[in-house]
Amino acid sequence: METMNCPACGTGMVESPVGAAAVLKCPEGHGVYLDRATLGALVEAESDWHRYAGQHTAPMPRITPDMEAAPPPSRPAARAWVETLF
Repeated sequence: METMNCPACGTGMVESPVGAAAVLKCPEGHGVYLDRATLGALVEAESDWHRYAGQHTAPMPRITPDMEAAPPPSRPAARAWVETLF
């Protein structure tokens, strides 16, 4: 992928792997740049994630003496596969 500067701040964007693809990302957090092929790959991966996400369940945890009454706070479930990347 070619190098480019962020249109918002002018900083050079860095290449960052995302799944099987790579995107250009502003190190200051202003956004990402995707070429057409990368966008298509991410859209397909997102569709696959939604197709298969509901079929898998987590195994029941084993009860151990060091467990507390309240479960530890967990991260909210991702609404989309892309959310799991960033």
